[in-house]
Amino acid sequence: MSNVVSKRLNLSKIKTNALSGLTTALAMVPETIAFAFVAHVSPLTGLYASVIVSFITSAFGGRPGMISGAAGSLAVVMTALVVQHGVEYLFAAVVLMGILQVLFGVARMGKYIRMVPYPVMLGFVNGLAMVIFFAQFNHFKVAAGDGSLQWMSGPLLYTMLALVALTMVIIYLLPRMTKVVPSALAAIVLVSVAVAGFGLETKTVGDLGSIAGGLPSFHIPSVPFDLETLKIVFPYSLILAAIGLIETLLTLNLVDEMTNTRGQPNRESMAQGAANVTTGMFSGMGGCAMIGQTMINMNAGGLHRLSGIAMSIFLLSFILFASHWIEMIPLAALIGVIFVMALKTFEWGSFRLFGKVPRPDIFVGILVALITLFSDLAVAVLIGVIVSALVFAWEHAKQVSVSTAIDESGRKVYVLKGSVFFASIANFQALFTPHDDPAQVVVDFAQAKVVDHSALAAIDALAERYAQQDKQLSLKHLSPDCRALLGKAKELVEVNLLEDPTYAVADDKLD
Repeated sequence: MSNVVSKRLNLSKIKTNALSGLTTALAMVPETIAFAFVAHVSPLTGLYASVIVSFITSAFGGRPGMISGAAGSLAVVMTALVVQHGVEYLFAAVVLMGILQVLFGVARMGKYIRMVPYPVMLGFVNGLAMVIFFAQFNHFKVAAGDGSLQWMSGPLLYTMLALVALTMVIIYLLPRMTKVVPSALAAIVLVSVAVAGFGLETKTVGDLGSIAGGLPSFHIPSVPFDLETLKIVFPYSLILAAIGLIETLLTLNLVDEMTNTRGQPNRESMAQGAANVTTGMFSGMGGCAMIGQTMINMNAGGLHRLSGIAMSIFLLSFILFASHWIEMIPLAALIGVIFVMALKTFEWGSFRLFGKVPRPDIFVGILVALITLFSDLAVAVLIGVIVSALVFAWEHAKQVSVSTAIDESGRKVYVLKGSVFFASIANFQALFTPHDDPAQVVVDFAQAKVVDHSALAAIDALAERYAQQDKQLSLKHLSPDCRALLGKAKELVEVNLLEDPTYAVADDKLD
């Protein structure tokens, strides 16, 4: 894959992006149907969402090459709303979700996603890769006589495994011979032909549900427009908006790294919001960026907006004209494509980091991956950021130190180094020995920084400790903010306008 995405499209790139869109559309069908079932809505509700969301975000979003659609991370949240209140309330929640995402983009808050630490990003990618990989095993189950699902066995299982393996082999080996056609698309076609030619019995897309339908029609959600409805849908809309934005913007960051380009997170947030408002008005279940389909698209060469637009057009054409043929595609072929994508998405190089990077970073990456796998994406990222911040604070707190000397006036001078803030206060206090110090003491902050109100309180407490020993304490090289916010220690500050720093302190008393 090229490290730089050219904005110009020639005939060759048009063909490549169109074919990558077709490949992604084929892989999108079973995933979307499966997620629709998770959300307790019809397959067409999911497919319409993927068509609309992908088209709008690809055409107007901030990250060419990224694919959006009906995502599983959103579907699990929608389930309770649909079961308790019905699908019309879901459509209303999706519209409100989109409005919240537009407001997020208008407020230009998308830039803050770049504050997510790298270990959290690594955990997010690996966690989603595992989620996508293990989700495919549900397709290896069939209905028993009592209606329950049980694992395949016998010839049906062996055929399925053989077709999956054949698909993966074609994907890996075909690029060594030719790159005229995306290997994933070629694998789907060849495996489908083999199944039809040899009359093999295996599960197909049609076994998941019919995808035949017409054009989506405009439909205002049939819910009462009152405060009671708002109370029902708002919590769901807020959670959906947050999860959608987190998955979208983290996927955007990942694509940025892969292509050595820079997306526009605020523009993408607004496009995602507009897409969800639209899909909610056309009986769609809403969506966000999908890391799996994005990787399939990019591995097939889809680096431009055309690839996502083509994906939407192909997916809609499947619904309108080609449902019979698409439903004949073996699920094994699509599972093989998704397996390869998941394996390529997983950062195998992360295992080489053991013993080479700080253990807290390893812990955060594993924690985020496991929470993503077993619980919730938004919770995983939030916990990962919090743990990373706490680890940073703890490590930074240990860097506070002093060196001491006696100046020409006989005063003991503490030269403080590091940042004084809530986490380093205990270490800061332990550096001083008022009982053993001489009558005059100076604390020099030239190589230190006072960060927050807790640090100011610690300085005041230090002044009190020296006052109780009837010893004179002087404070040097504090910023004007520090002087203004200090309490008892304010009178102890030696002011030097030429040498004193001018940094601000995190405290709201001066606002």
